[in-house]
This record gives sequence, C-alpha cells and structure tokens, in this order.
Amino acid sequence: MTDLTKLTLKAAVDGLTARDFSSEEITAAFLKTIEAANPTLNAYVQITGDKALAMARASDAKLAKGEGGALEGAPLGIKDLFCTDGVQTTAGSNMLKGFVPPYESTVTANLWRDGAVMLGKLNMDEFAMGSSNETSAFGPVVNPWKSSGSNADLTPGGSSGGSASAVAADLCLAATASDTGGSIRQPAAFTGTVGIKPTYGRASRFGMVAFASSLDQAGPITKTVADAAILLRSMCSFDTKDSTSLDVETPDWTASLGKGVKGLRIGIPKEYVVDGMPAEQLALWEQGKAWLKDAGAEIVEISLPHTKYALPAYYIIAPAEASSNLARYDGMRFGHRASEAKSLTDLYETSRAEGFGKEVQRRLTIGAYVLSAGFYDAYYVRALKVRRRIAQDFDDVWGKVDAILTPSTPSAAFALGDKQVDPLTMYLNDVFTVTANLAGLPGISVPAGLDKGGLPLGLQVIGKALDEATVFRVADALEQAAGFVARPEKWW
Repeated sequence: MTDLTKLTLKAAVDGLTARDFSSEEITAAFLKTIEAANPTLNAYVQITGDKALAMARASDAKLAKGEGGALEGAPLGIKDLFCTDGVQTTAGSNMLKGFVPPYESTVTANLWRDGAVMLGKLNMDEFAMGSSNETSAFGPVVNPWKSSGSNADLTPGGSSGGSASAVAADLCLAATASDTGGSIRQPAAFTGTVGIKPTYGRASRFGMVAFASSLDQAGPITKTVADAAILLRSMCSFDTKDSTSLDVETPDWTASLGKGVKGLRIGIPKEYVVDGMPAEQLALWEQGKAWLKDAGAEIVEISLPHTKYALPAYYIIAPAEASSNLARYDGMRFGHRASEAKSLTDLYETSRAEGFGKEVQRRLTIGAYVLSAGFYDAYYVRALKVRRRIAQDFDDVWGKVDAILTPSTPSAAFALGDKQVDPLTMYLNDVFTVTANLAGLPGISVPAGLDKGGLPLGLQVIGKALDEATVFRVADALEQAAGFVARPEKWW
C-alpha cells in the first residue's frame, strides 16, 4: 500500500470513501510518523493519540454504513489557537498553560461535524505574534526543508509554523491555521505548501484565542490548491456567536478548479518591488505573469499607492488591538497567576511579566503606548485612516482587474535565530501579506519554484472580497503551470 501519510487530503478522503483503507489505519500511520519526527521538528505541542484513534473508529463505523461527512476519517492537525473541548489550548504561551476549554471553537466544531479526526495541537508563535515561530513557549518549530550545502535549521515561518511544518513533513493531511498579517501565507511559502486566508468574516472567530480582532482570520494550510478548497469549505460558516461573521453562503470552491484563467485580468502592483528582494523571487514573479498570460489571462500593470504605509499601519493597529484583547490575562480570572505577589498591583504585574514572552510584551507595550491619551490621535487614529486608504486602493483597481499577483514573501526561509536580534527586520517578512488583512481581502500562497539553495518560493494571489472562487481559479492555474512537486529530503 502507498505510504498513507503522503496522500493529499482529496486522495485520502476518496480512498476512505472507497474503503481502500480505514481511518484507523491512516490515523495510526500519522501517529507513528509524528512520534518519530516531532522530537526534531517540534511541530506538535500536544499529540492526542487516544482521542484520534477513537474518532477514527467512529468514522470507520459511519463509512461502513455508507455515511459520513465531507472529511470523514481524515486526520488533521489543529493550530493551538483554536479552543478544543477537553484538550489543552495555550496559544503557544506560558500564560495559558493548563487551560482546558470546556467548549469548542466554531471552526473545529465544523471539522468534527464533517468527520475530521484530530491528531493533536500544533505549535505556533506566542499569541500568534511572530513571523518565525521562535516566540513559542514550547520552543521553535523547525522547517523540514534544508538549504543545499547547509545544515542550519530553518524557520517554517510564523505564526502558523507548526501547521506548515506538519503539512510539509507529512505529519497530517492538512492543518488549520490563522492569519493576522500573513501567518498562513508566509509559512506556506516557506514550506512549499498552499495556504489561504479567506475574506474577513468568512470563518468564525468564536473560540479562537484573540490577537487583533479586526485582522484575525482562520484558514487552512494544505498540500494542494484542491485540498485548500475542500478544507476551507468545511472551516467557513455563518456564526451568531461572532459579531463579525458574514451571513453569506459558503460555496463549493472545488467547482472553481480547472476552469482556467482565460479572459481574467491579473493586476501587477508596481509597489511590490522592494529593495533587497532576491533576483530569484523577482524572476519567479515574472514567470508567474508569463504562466498566466500563456493560459489566456490579461496582465495589467496597476498601482496601490499606499502600500508603503501598510507595515507601519499594521504594526500600530495590531498591537493596539492586542493590548486590549490581552488585558484580560491579569492573574485573576484565568491564565497564569503569580504565586509570590504581595499586593493586587503586584499580582497583575508579576503574572503578566511571568506569563508573557518578550515579543508579546514588546507588542503590548507598543499597543498601550499608541492608545494612550497623548498619542491616540497621532498614531492609532492616523493608522486607521491609512488603513482606509489602503482598502480604497484595492477598491479603485477592482474595476480594471479580477485578481492581483504578487510574491508571497521577500525571500525564502531563513535560519532560526537570524533575525531575532532586530524585530524590524523580522516584521519586514509581512510586507506583501499585511495589505490583504488590512483590507479584509482573500489571499492565497502557492508554491511555484525553488531558490538557488533548493528552498521553496511562493506566489500570492489576492482577490476581491468574497471572491475566493476567482482566487482559487488563478491559484489552480499557477499550480498547474508551475508543476511544483519538490519535497523536503527526509533528514529528521
């Protein structure tokens, strides 16, 4: 039998439905692979083996009767940002160690409704704050890829580094992830996987540990574009428990695949050429344009003039919202509580100092500063105005183009520890991705080539709000043209 862990989500679901193998068999295969690989890659913070096998047996019973949902019996990894009933959820932080939710996030509830199996909880940057998965209280995740001629451990990207590493190393069929400023698309690009952030409001945020509420959005990291279309459909739904959830139908996005891009107009923003970008990334972008043009699309040069202000605006708005969301972790109601506090004020201060890591503390300090009385108008209000301009830039070009093509990241994966000394250099990793979050638009990263070190590079497609169908069409065309089949050589 083929190595079951190497199957795509679609192939696995088809095989399970056809009874070619059982859910218990494929789940056991993944658990065995995780047991061998996780001590090295550190992708999972908790492996729920007994629960996974119990869920798999329940799925097998349904499949035997010819019943079951769209994901029946398919083993998935869950980012440790999604609350899971009865299973510890930490958001990668000491602050939440030992927190076992008595409820389920809407996204994961949707997956269990459709028959998915939970292999465990995946590592992530603490409270989703990071671009390299080095801020996790559980230690950094290691990318399964290595650069040729180097044995250095590479970042899988962040904050969904555990999700990306697990999918790339065949430690799950696919994984849930979340994206506040690029935390799905950047790790996908670094690991040769596919990652999509849907339109803001498509997927419920109920039961997701909050970072920045107006930016956070759930999405999948998968092996193929088709897998992303399948998993995203299960993840998305209208939810009355989330006031920002959109009351719209969730389409079958697999119907968009194979339609081609003939007649579509693809925008190329001139502002996305940044200083210091590797020649290989620019060459891949040019190749992406050529692929789409050859497939019948029209390439249109466009301008998104406020792009240069996106990163500064994001790094004011996101920390401001984080400082508000994370104010609840005060040592009183839940979360870490300092044991040696001598007063109420000391309890607050010590609990937060002990519970939060350095990057979270840095962002909370920035957030509190820009929301303070003397600086609110100068920073936060101005950043909100810039955000509106960035969204307007996109609105202005949608009459001319149907989707936008950009690089996913400024470079390929870098070595762990390389950029930690300078937070600003780390923040620049989000330069191509934050605009979609600020404007609430769907964006997908598709693996499309390798750099000179043999590391994956991705191309990003950004679409109109609620037009994931066109995003999937373009992504599918890129995937077919690129024919990306490279896999990391097993060393772990």
